[in-house]
Amino acid sequence: MSAIRLLVLGAVRMHGRAHGYQVRNDLEYWGAHEWSNAKPGSIYHALKQMAKQGLLLAHETAPSTAGGPPRTEYEVTEEGLAEYRTLLRDAIRSYDQNLDVLSAAIGFIVDLPREEAVALLKERVEGMKEWRDSVTEYYTPEEGPESLGHIGEIMNLWVHSADAGAEWTRGLIERIERGAYTFAGEGDPFVGVLAEGEENPYATGVPDPGTTTNQV
Repeated sequence: MSAIRLLVLGAVRMHGRAHGYQVRNDLEYWGAHEWSNAKPGSIYHALKQMAKQGLLLAHETAPSTAGGPPRTEYEVTEEGLAEYRTLLRDAIRSYDQNLDVLSAAIGFIVDLPREEAVALLKERVEGMKEWRDSVTEYYTPEEGPESLGHIGEIMNLWVHSADAGAEWTRGLIERIERGAYTFAGEGDPFVGVLAEGEENPYATGVPDPGTTTNQV
């Protein structure tokens, strides 16, 4: 799974309607350009591709009062909302997702009901346990990696990754079950997007692709 689709769909959904620069600004505000492939080119490509696929609806807007070219605003369609929820649930429950996908999913986890989030995280823990068990069929951690030569270090890495991932996930489950954070249906959620015109202290300042000819 690519994190960019989940990130872009989630960012547009949070605004209701958003143009490409707003989406990019949000993702840079979250630091997603540091831990994922959410660079300007990939963001605008994802917006256009998902519009072609019917996941986003594109709206042409009037030129800006400052004389700039018109922007395209996007909103998530019903198909896009279904795709967003599928991506989000799969990213939370699957133990073998890349860290950028998991990070994106945690950023949107409060869009789910609390009980569902906990259930998906418990699936994640169970998946990591099954993966660890399959590794230890061939590798005994108590004997150390040297027992299999330097190749044992690979299995040692897998076991440590499974243990650390399960420990982190169980901690998150415990915090959520204790009442941490505001989940869907529980009230006003944490606002993690910038208001229109609000300065982004984490903006990269890299020019948007194609800004000399059009804007998205």
